[in-house]
Amino acid sequence: MSEQTKYTVVDLFAGAGGLSCGFLQTGRFSVKAAFENNPNAQKTYKENHSSTMMYNDVEMALNDEIKETLGEIDVVIGGPPCQGFSSVNRQKNHAVSQNNSLMKKFVKAVLHLNPSAFIMENVSMLQSNVHLFYVSEDDENDINDYGIKTMPAKICLLDEDYIFEGAEAIVANQTYVIQYLWEENEYFILNVLHKNRNNKEKLISTLIKYKKKLIALADRLSTEPITSPISEANVRAGLALRQCFPDGYDEPFADNICAEIQSAVMIQRMLGKAKEIFDNKILVDKYTFENGLMAHVTSMAVIDYIYSILSSDRNGYCISRGVLSAAEFGVPQKRMRFVVIGLKKTVTKKATLPNGVFAESEFRTVSDAISDLEEVQSITEVSEDKSGIELPPVPAWISELGRMLRDTASLKNHISTLTTIEALKRFKAIKQGGNFHTLPDSLKTNYSDAKRTQNTIYLRLKYDEPSGTVLNVRKSMWIHPVLHRALSIREAARLQTFPDSFVFCGTKDSQYQQVGNAVPPLLARALADHICAYLDMSEGYG
Repeated sequence: MSEQTKYTVVDLFAGAGGLSCGFLQTGRFSVKAAFENNPNAQKTYKENHSSTMMYNDVEMALNDEIKETLGEIDVVIGGPPCQGFSSVNRQKNHAVSQNNSLMKKFVKAVLHLNPSAFIMENVSMLQSNVHLFYVSEDDENDINDYGIKTMPAKICLLDEDYIFEGAEAIVANQTYVIQYLWEENEYFILNVLHKNRNNKEKLISTLIKYKKKLIALADRLSTEPITSPISEANVRAGLALRQCFPDGYDEPFADNICAEIQSAVMIQRMLGKAKEIFDNKILVDKYTFENGLMAHVTSMAVIDYIYSILSSDRNGYCISRGVLSAAEFGVPQKRMRFVVIGLKKTVTKKATLPNGVFAESEFRTVSDAISDLEEVQSITEVSEDKSGIELPPVPAWISELGRMLRDTASLKNHISTLTTIEALKRFKAIKQGGNFHTLPDSLKTNYSDAKRTQNTIYLRLKYDEPSGTVLNVRKSMWIHPVLHRALSIREAARLQTFPDSFVFCGTKDSQYQQVGNAVPPLLARALADHICAYLDMSEGYG
């Protein structure tokens, strides 16, 4: 193998391309194909990786024709979404995360493409054995073939306060479930009312916003024949809704509405979960009443599923897994990510994770990442960003990281959320390191339960520390360390270590979300260098 030869890569669930970016930065890899179904993320990926083939659905990675088109693949990388469920914190609105199947598709794609190595990146909690899949009919062969450990689990379909006679027979019968289930948009509206039950201002605004649809739903429900406890709850909800909009009044009445609709909402939630069980072919052993209506199912830990299949003698990967701190690899962010590295046993007999190179005292900071942009005026609309913002000369005091990331004279994506009068008051009241909870009570209005607001909301970053985990900082309303405005998309991208030449596409919110979903390129580069060293040794190179 010559020094110029590059290893080939396929990026699954590629998003904007953070993993690909890090691999390409090494100069040792060529990304042949990326699979991503989000249209805006696709645009971003294509904008920055124009030579890579883009496919919409990861399912296509299992296609024999595409496999032939791609040829031999050395490394498969990706960050499949995976919520699974936690036995510690049961999901309330859904029984099954649709992302479970995506994790399984990643495993199947690795088996199909048969690379020499793979890297999977995910949330740090995935390492825990409480992070589980419910077992479906489709899993039975894998469980038997690979000896995957399983354990009993329960899905709470209906809380004890709402139990009614015949509930068990209904959830166990797919025909009944479909018969009693409302249209999705009907449930959505009533569920929004229910969620705003502790905030009268939001409750009234929801009633006004959905007035026509709620009146139509009220007419349907209130005239339904009472033939069962379900129809009785529906009629009660319908009559209560009708009373919210008395003739001749423009302002709706919200008194007691949530108490009257609650049973109908909870029953619909139960039916929705039951439908998910049928749709996903989840194996149910029995239904019982134990502090509510429970479906007894079988579960398996996500990590056991991955490890049992890929490390089996049949598939032949040595696997190392663990949580890596992005800050230890030069990212100015306290981001903990679970990483699984697999290498064929023909490549190595023992796989390891890379070691961080930055001690805590050396961690890069928010200032290192963004302080050189402090004097660069941000914009508030994507439409203003066509040609970017011309940057002033690089200041002499710029950090090593800032100099590394500042690789273009024209800055794109320096877009922040427009600051409202109310937001500006909050921004001015919050010091570095402070958040929503440090505000005076007079500025905590418009929140249904201010005490339960997360510590990351209205967080003003501290210049002299790494940031917390960058997610969608627009939703969290992160504040610039010294300026009274929201953090811009570009500043969030800097915290993720995307170079300034990496351009994000799509709507403003989509760009923020793409940044938050991405793997920091500097962490990805460390993973790429680590894998490259193994492959070089296998090839007798280096």
